[in-house]
Amino acid sequence: MSKVGAPRGRTCSRTIRSVALITTGVLALPALASCSSGDERSEVPAAAQDVGPAERDRIADGGTLRWAVDTVPTTLNTFQADADATTSRVAGAVLPSLFTLDKTGRPQRNPDYLESAKIVEREPKQVVLYKLNQQAVWSDGRELGAPDFVAQWRALSGKDSAYWTARNAGYERIQKIERGADDLEVRVTFNKPYADWRGLFSPLYPKDVMGAPNSFNDGARNKLKATAGPFQLKELDREDRQVTLVRNPRWWGARPKLDSIVLSAVSRDKRAAALADGTLDLAEIDSPVAERIKKAAHEKGGAGPGPQSATGPASAAASPSAADDSDDQKAEAAKASRKKADEAIAKYAKEQKGLRAYVVRKSLEPAFTQLALNGETGPLADERVRRAVARALDRQKLAEAVLKPLGLPANPPGSHLALAGQQAYADSSDALGEQNTQEAQGLLADAGWTPGGPLKKDDGTKAGSEADADKKKDKDKEKTKSEEEDGTKKDKEGDTESGSGSGPESASDGASESPSGSPSASASESGSESDPEGASDEGAYIVGDNKPGRGAPVSGTGARVMAPAHGTAFQRAVLTGRTEPLNDSDVNAQDRQPGGGGMAGAYAPSGTAAPSSASASASGSASASASASASVSASASASASTSASASALPGPLAKDGKPLTLRFVLPSGSGSEQLRTVGEKIARMLDRIGIRTEITKVADANYFKDHIASGDYDLALYSWPATAYPATDGRPIYAKPVPASDGSLLVEQNYTRVGTDHINQLFDQAASELDEKAAHDLLRQADARIWAAAGSIPLYQRPQLVAAKPSVANAGAFAFASPRYEDIGFKNNAKSGPQNPAKSAEPEKSPQAEEADKTQKPEAAESESDE
Repeated sequence: MSKVGAPRGRTCSRTIRSVALITTGVLALPALASCSSGDERSEVPAAAQDVGPAERDRIADGGTLRWAVDTVPTTLNTFQADADATTSRVAGAVLPSLFTLDKTGRPQRNPDYLESAKIVEREPKQVVLYKLNQQAVWSDGRELGAPDFVAQWRALSGKDSAYWTARNAGYERIQKIERGADDLEVRVTFNKPYADWRGLFSPLYPKDVMGAPNSFNDGARNKLKATAGPFQLKELDREDRQVTLVRNPRWWGARPKLDSIVLSAVSRDKRAAALADGTLDLAEIDSPVAERIKKAAHEKGGAGPGPQSATGPASAAASPSAADDSDDQKAEAAKASRKKADEAIAKYAKEQKGLRAYVVRKSLEPAFTQLALNGETGPLADERVRRAVARALDRQKLAEAVLKPLGLPANPPGSHLALAGQQAYADSSDALGEQNTQEAQGLLADAGWTPGGPLKKDDGTKAGSEADADKKKDKDKEKTKSEEEDGTKKDKEGDTESGSGSGPESASDGASESPSGSPSASASESGSESDPEGASDEGAYIVGDNKPGRGAPVSGTGARVMAPAHGTAFQRAVLTGRTEPLNDSDVNAQDRQPGGGGMAGAYAPSGTAAPSSASASASGSASASASASASVSASASASASTSASASALPGPLAKDGKPLTLRFVLPSGSGSEQLRTVGEKIARMLDRIGIRTEITKVADANYFKDHIASGDYDLALYSWPATAYPATDGRPIYAKPVPASDGSLLVEQNYTRVGTDHINQLFDQAASELDEKAAHDLLRQADARIWAAAGSIPLYQRPQLVAAKPSVANAGAFAFASPRYEDIGFKNNAKSGPQNPAKSAEPEKSPQAEEADKTQKPEAAESESDE
């Protein structure tokens, strides 16, 4: 039996969203040695911020910023399992962060709290000396000092089980903390070297919170006894779903420009209406809302072309055909439908007028969407099949489909451990190889999958899904039949299609996405009814957002799933490398994935918006019948798609009498069109090498918990955030599952169940390597091994879209950088609240648009000397 343990470390992130280590000896890596130069980072620029920048002297004093968030936090303690993105946002404004992230995602000393922080001893033990800013005080007047560091270390060291902690990476390596030469010096001695020491004590909580289990577990859920940021917590109102932050009168740094910040929990499906009503100043949005804002900025009077061109039910109802019927009831129904359509058009027009008061700020989010291949059982337990799937994908086309319509750079990520613009970024994807249909087919043939082979009678299981999945599908068939008879439920748990993803679903997706400027499009923005917080965001599932605490689910094979913690912040930076091309024969025996993998995963709901491709609705699949869309067929043949590079195989691939069919699980909600569109494109690409895909659509709320977490999938799409500390945060995600003390298998956050001993060793060595360049080289080698194992295939960096009043300064699409809350405000003496809407707010020109044709070198990041 296997299980997923609570990760021995951070869960995914440290600043705005939420996410280890022994062994010795460096193994020879002749085929995977890093070959990137130290100057390579400058050749791959980071996506520029789009925050409406302004100098402080051009920002008005005062005002309230109304900022939309997904949830009201259930706790204000970022180190607890139920902490979420709003928890981290509050912590960023009210608590000390000793290191923050710059525009390239590199940690930088925060001078508001630290005069210096550096390694002062390496032998016999690593010692870091912190010199605190003498003006730094808690809101109760007490100075920040060693007692706060000691309390946080003891709470997070993992030695006292009375503390209900969710993560402790790095803290377990601390041997002792003591006062230095005076009260402003803190000496931290490690029992083993720790390269990611800058990630510790951010945020730093007062000893009043960390000093005792009771205060840690319950004392910081609704209030904070003391804070030490530019803002302080005034009120957490769960009834009104708001968190109010006000200026901290004891703040010693630059005086905050705003009087207050109100974080309002507004579900994604209601944000367009809230923006139109003028009740928000800043809100992260999905691409349909961004398109409406763009259209509204160019509309002159009237409602614009959107409503008149509506193709949804409203326009159908307004057709005169119903009125021509002599039946009075039908005529009345048609009249009522016309009235309803007219009301929808009027509402839409009113909203469009309100949306003219906003601009869309956009950048690339420090997170990437990946195709996950479950290597536990079935065909994907064979590395050759996983590599064949990966070699069939045209990642460039997939990235362009998502990002090009938004005017954002469409370069597929070349690393699992860093993104373009980060200090050590280098493309390691050569370890797997580029798209090549013939080589993919050769890998499948080598694995024993041949075209036209005899098929045995279905015995109730499928390659890849296995018996548990089919039992579930049988239940779903009955459910689907019942729902079809009732004609009620639109998105079904288990809505399954076979083939390449072409067919009725593509047509329905296109219909829902098409006129983003129409009432029907507006209606389609609503989220899943089962998601009360409305955190669904175009199916952009980022691991590390909203994971469960106790009561972990149990997988279909009996594996216990323990959620990794939410943690604080999006770690934004560093590490990765380039390698020489890797052939299958170059993989050492220790790097091969065993036939029987590990198990399980964790729960993570949606993150920020993944925009719809402008051409998604045009994907050629509308010819299939509507009834086929509702059916749950077991393994119908994929519709053949031709390609300039290769034609479809003569028949299905088979082995031992079973067809090669992979179960592709995708979310079904109205906000997940983009993931479904990308999934269907992938399915068509796999069809060209003879791999069938059975697309199963499940409710958004259950996507991670019941499928990714339990291992009930072969292929899936979800996202990982980038990290400034990949040796610490990457290990739980990509490390090989290991036996636990009870004989079960500990998987941590490795949802793909794919890993090798060598990858583990490289992560462990990197975490203990204090030489930054050497640590980067080790992580680049690890990344090459991860590519070669083909359990996770990065597809595209996710877009970040934010609606903002033009007067809002220094806030929007932050990209890698941490927000500076004291510098956020309103330009030109504009204040929040009811305003006269601009006659036609011209859209701000984004940095991406201004620099699309330029080669921009990211500014050199100055780091603290370790010497």
